Amino acid sequence: MTMVARIADSIAERIISGALAPGAPLRQDHVAREFNSSHVPVREAFRHLQAQHLVVAVPRRGVRVAPLDTRSVKEIAEMRAALEVVALRHSGPRLTTSHLAQIELALIEGDNAKTIEEFEMANRAFHQALVAPCGMPRLLASLDGLQLANSRLVFAMARSAGWRPRSNQDHRLILQALRTRNVDHACNLLTRHIQTIERLALPAP
Repeated sequence: MTMVARIADSIAERIISGALAPGAPLRQDHVAREFNSSHVPVREAFRHLQAQHLVVAVPRRGVRVAPLDTRSVKEIAEMRAALEVVALRHSGPRLTTSHLAQIELALIEGDNAKTIEEFEMANRAFHQALVAPCGMPRLLASLDGLQLANSRLVFAMARSAGWRPRSNQDHRLILQALRTRNVDHACNLLTRHIQTIERLALPAP
């Protein structure tokens, strides 16, 4: 792993978990000192994080952790609902027995999760496995960034409302539809699933 990737991944996980709060400043010199690196890989890591919508560059105030507000929740959900369904339409017909086994493994790991961290790792793995065979690398790169942003929502909801182990029925229904090669139904279920996350994340009107 390159120094840029190490820095970007480490900061991303802190933002996603809430260890770095929205609006928190990120100082190049502090990050460079922590990773014993020059400022060049830090600046590049910040650019990666900005592309993933995890940080923002504020004029005269430097780089800060991106806000997590109502507009961003809706934007993330709507982009995911559109792009992940496109990816699933292309990957669905290409799913092999091995692919379906990977999806099921992620589902089982999510069901067996004892902590929010274990659950969200399995959740990300499930959604990535759904679309991995789509053959559209640019789309997958966009979805990776959106999934990280979505993970922030999951952790934020867990902090405010608590979290308890539970079975993910939506994931189970999506897998059942894919096993029967009913890709259209799987896409409809996926759209509903993502929209449900949006409703849970948004404050009541």
